[in-house]
Amino acid sequence: MKLGKRLTTASALALLGLVPFALIAALVAGGWSPLHDLDRTVTNSLHTWALGHPHWTGANIWLTNIFAPMPLRAAALFLVIWLLRRRAKRLALWAATTMAVGGILGVLLKLLVGRHRPDLLEPVARATGYSFPSGHALNAALAAGVFVLVLLPVAQGAMRWVLWCSAIAVTVLCGLSRVVLGVHWTSDVVAGWLLGIAVVAVTAAAFPRLRPERVVEEGLEPELAHARPPR
Repeated sequence: MKLGKRLTTASALALLGLVPFALIAALVAGGWSPLHDLDRTVTNSLHTWALGHPHWTGANIWLTNIFAPMPLRAAALFLVIWLLRRRAKRLALWAATTMAVGGILGVLLKLLVGRHRPDLLEPVARATGYSFPSGHALNAALAAGVFVLVLLPVAQGAMRWVLWCSAIAVTVLCGLSRVVLGVHWTSDVVAGWLLGIAVVAVTAAAFPRLRPERVVEEGLEPELAHARPPR
């Protein structure tokens, strides 16, 4: 793909993810009442449910810990090492860069927006730091996107559906667990998902050999299916 076309694709994908993210960020920072009222309504409803269903609350705590940013980054690191062993250096660099860029953006945006977390009378979980965007939702979307686009070439038949469904399930469940546990507002989680998808889309569009019309079927580097680690 020519450089100009890659840059055009990257810009379009960036807009699709970053425009709604920027809108939510502006509404959060500007204190737009309807959004804040909706966040409070959802949080209060789910918190009442969490207090009445301790077993499900425990399951959400398990989910949020398993799919926390650090375990996901560790999984991405193992993926990078696996790619290096298969001599897929450019793909390994893409995966590492995508996770790093997304993670850094999340930290910077938390400091920039400075939104406080929900303050509940009977919290079922606690978290530190600012709230917007959700780091768990962001890193889940990043890791899911990276794993899907890397592993599609080596997944065959029904395994591709399993890969896509697993990635979506991890991303959605991880984000929802943060709202159920009362440590994030709903808009924090949605913003984290949007930012993660946008970062993956932009870095993927900039990948030298991307064919956008086939990337969701073949991944970033179809040749990976035939690569073998050195003996």
